[in-house]
Amino acid sequence: MERRPILYSCAVIVLLASCGRGGEGQLIGAQNRPSWYQVDPYGMNYIPLGSYTMGPSDQDAPYAQVAKSKTVSVQAFYMDQTEISNNEYRQFVEYVTDSIAKRILGDEDIGEHVITEDEFGEEIDPPIINWKERLNWDGEEEREALADMYYSESERFYRRKTIDTRKLMFEYYWIDLKEAAKKSGRDLDLSYTNSKGGNNAIRMHSDRSKFIIKEVINVFPDTLTWVHDFTYSYNEPMTENYFWHPAYDDYPLVGITWQQARAFNVWRTQNMMNAWLQGNGEPFINHFRLPTEAEWEYAARGGLDLSPFPWGGPYIRNRQGCFLANFKPLNGNYTDDGGFHTVPVDSYSPNDYGLYNMSGNVAEWTSTAFDESVYDFDHDMNPEYSYDALANDAPALKRKVVRGGSFKDVGLFLQTGTRSFEYQDTAKCYIGFRSVLTYLGRGKAVNAEDL
Repeated sequence: MERRPILYSCAVIVLLASCGRGGEGQLIGAQNRPSWYQVDPYGMNYIPLGSYTMGPSDQDAPYAQVAKSKTVSVQAFYMDQTEISNNEYRQFVEYVTDSIAKRILGDEDIGEHVITEDEFGEEIDPPIINWKERLNWDGEEEREALADMYYSESERFYRRKTIDTRKLMFEYYWIDLKEAAKKSGRDLDLSYTNSKGGNNAIRMHSDRSKFIIKEVINVFPDTLTWVHDFTYSYNEPMTENYFWHPAYDDYPLVGITWQQARAFNVWRTQNMMNAWLQGNGEPFINHFRLPTEAEWEYAARGGLDLSPFPWGGPYIRNRQGCFLANFKPLNGNYTDDGGFHTVPVDSYSPNDYGLYNMSGNVAEWTSTAFDESVYDFDHDMNPEYSYDALANDAPALKRKVVRGGSFKDVGLFLQTGTRSFEYQDTAKCYIGFRSVLTYLGRGKAVNAEDL
């Protein structure tokens, strides 16, 4: 009797081992599937799934009437610990620059003019072009071929040979899933009468290429925002140095449009993560993207439901009397909170989800289209309202939700439930972004005792 469980287990193992692709008539699922474990992306924190009360935690001070409280649920996802920094976005700009040069010269002609290792001896994949040595390249033809990438002599400042940032165009694609999901766009029903007088239908699937949208966009941030966003204010030093100088490497990226933020996430997904996964024979992951408005607010609250600020509330100072975010305190004493313009992305204390500057420093783009009454009609499960506006659409259709407040905003905009908007094709010196990644599966540590 004691041997039967052992013999039974052995029989099961032999049966499964002999199943192969057929399974001897048993439904055992497709075999030889790759194993999968969700690795936490570098620099991102896990946000567990959950429900919360979305909307204002305080009175509607400006009587804007654009938000109301409602209970919503969001699935698990990852979010960047910090706002995307200048140096992180510069990696994207350098990738586009290198791609244009490689397209002009071809990979073979780049030859030895590449950097294959970083300062720590780690391999750089793909290698980057050594632009600092461009004037020492052996081939005159190489220098001439790349001449169009630089400003013309008449546009150079003190004859400095620099890349013409207007030519840094990135081509990418996305799938219009909402349009593809419509019955009118998904298939075509051809009905006919059969020989017995009944109706039959042939369903013909339409060409999915019409749902694949091509975009071409300039990736360089608008550094002039520091000047044109403020009238009668001396911000020329920020315009001249903020994006490129090493002193600002860890400061939040600004001066990018909503469309540029989306292009960055496509690059981060396709040309960085998926390219690496494919090279290692691993399956793709969900794509990096801007957070929905609901995800952003849920993450900003840090698990503290009904709290007006990421750190709790209702106060904006800690027990020592120090301000907890970079904003416009009091009557405009910008330095009283320890900041002035922007501050490094890991400044101040993180919320309970480990996220920095979910209030203040720079406001942040979300994926959600702005509508004053969206809380009345959006779903309560992963709520989202999106609209992909075209260049010739009315300005009202180009509004995207902006959350979190910035260094120039008063305390009201720091509240987790406060909504604002900006137009998708505009760039501001006080708006940045961070990325999210939907978790593959229900959530971490999903066991029977957790349900």
